[in-house]
Amino acid sequence: MTDHPTDAERFFFDNNGYLVLEDFLAPDRVAALYAALERTIERRRDSQFRREHEPAFADQLDAANVRVMHLLAEDSLFLEMLDYEPMMAYVHGLFNEMPHLHSTDAFYEIEPADYHGQGWHIDGIQDGFRNLKPHIPLLQFKVGYYLSDMSAPDQGNLTLVPGSHKALLEPDTGNGMPGAVQICGGPGTAVLFHNAMWHTAGPFTRSGGKRVMLYYGYEHPWMLACAEQWRYDQAFLQGLSPAQRRFFHGFVFDPPEYRWG
Repeated sequence: MTDHPTDAERFFFDNNGYLVLEDFLAPDRVAALYAALERTIERRRDSQFRREHEPAFADQLDAANVRVMHLLAEDSLFLEMLDYEPMMAYVHGLFNEMPHLHSTDAFYEIEPADYHGQGWHIDGIQDGFRNLKPHIPLLQFKVGYYLSDMSAPDQGNLTLVPGSHKALLEPDTGNGMPGAVQICGGPGTAVLFHNAMWHTAGPFTRSGGKRVMLYYGYEHPWMLACAEQWRYDQAFLQGLSPAQRRFFHGFVFDPPEYRWG
């Protein structure tokens, strides 16, 4: 059995800023997550749906194409993916042995659209950690899971510029992005990328195409870069396993606890 990440995977990630893992999730897990996401969307569209704490970023539920935030309490399958062991090998090996939760969200897009997503951007607070330029360090580790068949382009595929996490200059996004590639992959593909990677959702013009995917973000244990951690209620937090609690800052628990990893 090969240990991951391999030296070749590490070399590729370090130099290109991303890594694609095809067939990473088994078909039955993909199908279960897909169904859980559809149930989540239906529940959140219900007029009676209420949260104890509003999310840091609002859900987008008023059209056929949907984005939902803060997923861990919605279904045990989403929580299970927080510390999914095969992915943790990559999170530990490429990022940090003691990762904390940064964010969770999902896209469920089933109709071609002229515009969707943020457009070209890098991730992180303070406008993408731009105050740390010229080389923005690896502060957030993003993991995307394809739940629909995105082996063909032009259905909202994650689109990025390899190596752009090392760029010294801001790109002119109005004139296109030289070197941009659409990440194509079948259901179960996983995509990992650096927070300073320039990326966007690609064009969605393919009839019958779908963009259904989950995103999990991880941060270093000394960071406080996202509000998702303290948006969950105590019943959920107290129900976490000891291993899962290590992904949360100690102050979110009642009573607070020392937490380092």
